[in-house]
Amino acid sequence: MSRPPEDRGGELRALFFESANELLQSLNEAGLELESRPADQEVIRRVRRAVHTLKGDSAACGFHRLSELAHELEDVLTPQIAQARAADLAELVLTAADSFGAMLTAYQRKAEPPAAEALHAMIRKLLQEPASPKSTASAAPSLPAQFAWTEYEQLMISEAVHRGETVYNVALRIDPNSLMRAAAFQLIRNVLHGSGTVIALRPEDNVTAATVEIVEAALASSQPEKRLLQRCRIPSIVSDVRLERAATAETPEHELLGDLLEAQAAKFVAGAAETAESGAASNPSTSGSAAAAIAESTLRVDAARIDAVMNLVGELIIGKSMLNRTLIEFDKQHARDPLRSKLADAMAFQARILDELHKCVLKIRMVPVEQLFRRFPRIVRDVAKQCGKDVALNLSGQNTDLDKGILDALSEPLMHLVRNSVDHGIEPADERLTAGKPARGTVYLNAYHQGTQVVIEVRDDGRGIDPAILRTQAVEKGILKPEEGKRLTDQETLNLIFESGFSTASEVTEVSGRGIGMDVVRTVLDRLKGTVHVSSKKGRGTTIQLRAPLTLASIQTVVEITRITDPEIHRIDQREVLRLRDQILTLVRLEHLSRLRSIDTEPVRKKHFVIVIGAAEKRFGLLVDSLVGEEELVIKALPDEIVSSDLVSGASILGDGTVVLILNVPAVLSRLSRATQLGAIA
Repeated sequence: MSRPPEDRGGELRALFFESANELLQSLNEAGLELESRPADQEVIRRVRRAVHTLKGDSAACGFHRLSELAHELEDVLTPQIAQARAADLAELVLTAADSFGAMLTAYQRKAEPPAAEALHAMIRKLLQEPASPKSTASAAPSLPAQFAWTEYEQLMISEAVHRGETVYNVALRIDPNSLMRAAAFQLIRNVLHGSGTVIALRPEDNVTAATVEIVEAALASSQPEKRLLQRCRIPSIVSDVRLERAATAETPEHELLGDLLEAQAAKFVAGAAETAESGAASNPSTSGSAAAAIAESTLRVDAARIDAVMNLVGELIIGKSMLNRTLIEFDKQHARDPLRSKLADAMAFQARILDELHKCVLKIRMVPVEQLFRRFPRIVRDVAKQCGKDVALNLSGQNTDLDKGILDALSEPLMHLVRNSVDHGIEPADERLTAGKPARGTVYLNAYHQGTQVVIEVRDDGRGIDPAILRTQAVEKGILKPEEGKRLTDQETLNLIFESGFSTASEVTEVSGRGIGMDVVRTVLDRLKGTVHVSSKKGRGTTIQLRAPLTLASIQTVVEITRITDPEIHRIDQREVLRLRDQILTLVRLEHLSRLRSIDTEPVRKKHFVIVIGAAEKRFGLLVDSLVGEEELVIKALPDEIVSSDLVSGASILGDGTVVLILNVPAVLSRLSRATQLGAIA
């Protein structure tokens, strides 16, 4: 059964918005590259391809204002203007990325898109200002054409050249006196197909050709150029022809890509027909088939669908617990029944398959942090320019994987941290030179795994944070009383930056200084069951660490379980501690951190169960009244009106249907750090 047109249109727009965001990111990256390499023709060609793709895709979705703006921008991205005004292209591309982004946001919200007057003005300025006489003279006889091929078409062109074929970019102007443009285009297409292999063609169909003046093609042909020009000059159909060799990137990386594609092609053909293995190596179309196979192996899936699968896997895990509980009861009542061993084997098989399914779904949700880090070079550039500073960004750990939901949630906190580092972490150039530092400041962004957590660090080599100034500001703003400020340690003082309304900035700017950004950072990390830690050295810089679980769907914190007696519990600086082998562990009693009451009714307990819990590099022991058993659980979120305590991260259902609460380990650490010092935590 076919879907109604509105459903197909909605799906098309969803795909467009996803691909458009990637195109905007490529424009941002290209704009930053053009600032350092204004005359790089490969970067300019990349910009043209992105704008051309955005123009066509937006027109297909009915976003005509965006398509028209992209078409207007294409008029500026010509080789002549790029050569004459290369220095202005970087600002033009970055402004275009901002304008396109604002329009996409408006379209997603079904609002009226902005006018993008700044971009229109820049385009008019570049088009109206005359180029140099030399460039004008050289551009006059040339037929204007973009040859803005897609990445896939560029790959096919490169592969054809790699195989030793000659590839031409051909532009043909349809005679303006021709009354039947569609028929003229069909004749041109027939001539091109008869002259060689057509790798790319614009326009692609007769309907679009009715309004097009210039036909562009990428043609692989063994015929000489004179012969091709003669064939393309069709009387009364084509009034002008432009023929040039297609530009390709003949680099070692391209050769490596060609070898990879050939290897993939050989494997692909061998799997389909082993007898044709020798023939596949000599087949010139093999690389194209391999590239198509690689392209088709990638599938875009909406995150909501993966979440639905994850929820179903969670329900299966609950069902497995119910079956395990039933099997235990069956074993007690029918210990000698021959079905007992068969049921146990079946349960073990199901548990193994379910565990593999759970891991596979988790891996699907894992994405590299590079998707988030790619946004920050543009942010650092804009903030540094606004503040009049010279700041570099150093990225590392981009291949670190974490859950897509957590990655999206960390976007806003990281943006606040990076902007703050540039705005009032990095000093102005004259102040840095006076302090013996290089004039250019550096912000470091790093990500790595540590246990079951991902750690993202934002570090700068700026002026650092002075705890004494923080205490004074906190007292002036009424956040602390004078006597409280005197009792705070340096680390406790640094944690004040996360208080709402508190800021280290001397003045409020468009970038920061209102005291709301760092509060957002802590709020988001609390919601993710993560932590944030700040360290700073005056004159040396500041480091802020964000710690979050790799995924919220699977969290393992129990390291081991032990049993101790009262004499093994010692008190050091008003803390209960336990010596476990070579480690000193802080002991935690939940009733000391909250208003919870122990269910223990015995006046004195000779032995205690201690659950050793690990959170990042921290270890502590949780004293519990009794142990029920070990069971794999699925965390279900609870609304705030049901559970208001931050010590509870959610709930789960046991195999017998009992609802249990899940302890929030990061909240326990936070409560413990506020109550006592964590010096005894290993």
